[in-house]
Amino acid sequence: MLVLLSYGFWAMPQLKEILAGVAIFLFGMLALEDGFKSFTGGVLERLLKRTTNKLWKSLSFGVLTTTLMQSSSLVTIITISFLSAGLLPLMQGVGIIFGANLGTTTGAWLVAAFGLKVKISAYAMPLLVFGVILVFQKLKTLKGVGYLLAGIGFLFLGIHYMKEGFETFQSSIVLSDYMADGIAGLLIFTLLGMAATVVMQSSHATLVLIITALAAGQITYYNALALAIGANVGTTITAIIGALGANIEGKRLAAAHLVFNLVTGITALVLIVPLANLVDGIAETVGIGEQNYTLKLALFHTLFNALGIALMLPFIKALCRGLEHYLRTDERRESVSLPLSRPDRRREQVKPLYLKKAVLNNPDTALKSMIMETHHLFDNVYGVIARGLMLDRSVVESDKDLNSQLESPVSKDAFCDIDELYQRYIQPVYSELFTFAATAQPEMNSAQSKELFAIKATARDLVNAVKDIKHLQKNLRQYLVSDNVHICQQYGEIRSQIAFLLRRLYFIRHDSLAQEDNDAELVISQLRMTLEKNDVISNDALDELIRHRELTPRMTSSLMNDSHYCRSISKNLIDTVEVLMTAGSGGEGVLSRELALAPEEVEALLASEQSETEAGDNG
Repeated sequence: MLVLLSYGFWAMPQLKEILAGVAIFLFGMLALEDGFKSFTGGVLERLLKRTTNKLWKSLSFGVLTTTLMQSSSLVTIITISFLSAGLLPLMQGVGIIFGANLGTTTGAWLVAAFGLKVKISAYAMPLLVFGVILVFQKLKTLKGVGYLLAGIGFLFLGIHYMKEGFETFQSSIVLSDYMADGIAGLLIFTLLGMAATVVMQSSHATLVLIITALAAGQITYYNALALAIGANVGTTITAIIGALGANIEGKRLAAAHLVFNLVTGITALVLIVPLANLVDGIAETVGIGEQNYTLKLALFHTLFNALGIALMLPFIKALCRGLEHYLRTDERRESVSLPLSRPDRRREQVKPLYLKKAVLNNPDTALKSMIMETHHLFDNVYGVIARGLMLDRSVVESDKDLNSQLESPVSKDAFCDIDELYQRYIQPVYSELFTFAATAQPEMNSAQSKELFAIKATARDLVNAVKDIKHLQKNLRQYLVSDNVHICQQYGEIRSQIAFLLRRLYFIRHDSLAQEDNDAELVISQLRMTLEKNDVISNDALDELIRHRELTPRMTSSLMNDSHYCRSISKNLIDTVEVLMTAGSGGEGVLSRELALAPEEVEALLASEQSETEAGDNG
């Protein structure tokens, strides 16, 4: 492409100004993207929850955000990342995409109505000056505003150069002499519109190019209509590329985008003459001049997108069901419950479910994905601990009598290999979680970094719980089947304490996730009190056994150590559930509680970590 462009500049110097205008326009869109990414910290998540809970709200959200950002591709990529992070259901995501296609038509109206009639470069210059000054500020908000102003300035400047370039181009060569008529011409220019959008990754840039070429008389009106249809279809490539790093929900959304744009494009091509006649009728009614083809093109672009929404909206539920049926994944199956009541079999390592490249587009979605992945890690740790205690997870997570299982005889051969389970279920998710966190953190603000720090600490504690169950299991295997009834009873009590804690935590988590139960914090406080009460050292039970010489010195030391492991496992699990319950709400209090640090110590620790990260980036 670079070679072809170089040849084009040499053979046809008039191309330089047009293509420079396209380049400046695209650079402006990149600056706009950086500007909008600066305004994060939970704002987008809260906005999505309030404005997309119904289909009509999703459509409106898509129209509004695309109008503000002037990039349907950017809105699509953001929507894919939020869908991949679980912040949006598929139907609401499809609604946003439908609305974004209608919102993208506002750019054509702005350019056709104002961009070609006003010396738009006069507005671009001050915007660029103010924008660049703000970009060099340290405050992230000011920097974001600077990128927004600079982005709009570059958009205006790009439109100006494209317009000037086509006017210069007109004196040297007339493209309309080479145009094809009829169906062949429509298909050729539709494909050209698709190709231009694929190359520039922006239907907005293609539309501006079409409008400026039409205004300069380089293409005919019907050629411009076909190009606009092709640009609409070509913009799906950006969504498909964005979905490559997304989970299955993101891929379904990209497929929905493709289906919508293909149906809309084919319909517009088949009905291009009736639609053009309808445009003429509406133009005459609202006072658009008969020869004002640029405004007519903007009207046509709006009409065929609105027609596509009208055609597809009644079938949106069927579309979502079809996508869920034909686009399936085995990702969820990788996190199934461990085979607690069956012998272990060699399996592949599980993979993270939520750490997808697409969610890195936005710090909010990246943080949400890490929270969900920590839930996934907790589920696997929960299963490993239950398996290490020879408990049937289905019994633990039900209302069945748990005491009957605890009182059943346990064979030494029944215990599993914790190391093997760790390598299969824990280590892959844990390591990917920290790698993902290191990638996402530089784009996060202070509040998000605090919450990320708490999540990382929680993941570390979960892994420590697995290591503790490995140490505990060694003596469980020996003393649960010991002839000494007292040591057998004490280890049975340790096993029972963890088993009932697992059951309580299961119901706390699922009630809290499903119903946002406000009593969960009270239950957790009670669990902490019970943990202190059951400590074999603090409740004098161990002293009583030693006084009556019921235990050997070796049994005594083992029981003391394993009581510590039991306490550590229980504390780490309780702390984890507490953090996960409050994750997504700021994280500062959670961080302080998790690490037992004063607020000022937390601030200092985070500042130290942030400076180390920045030093690494600079290096």
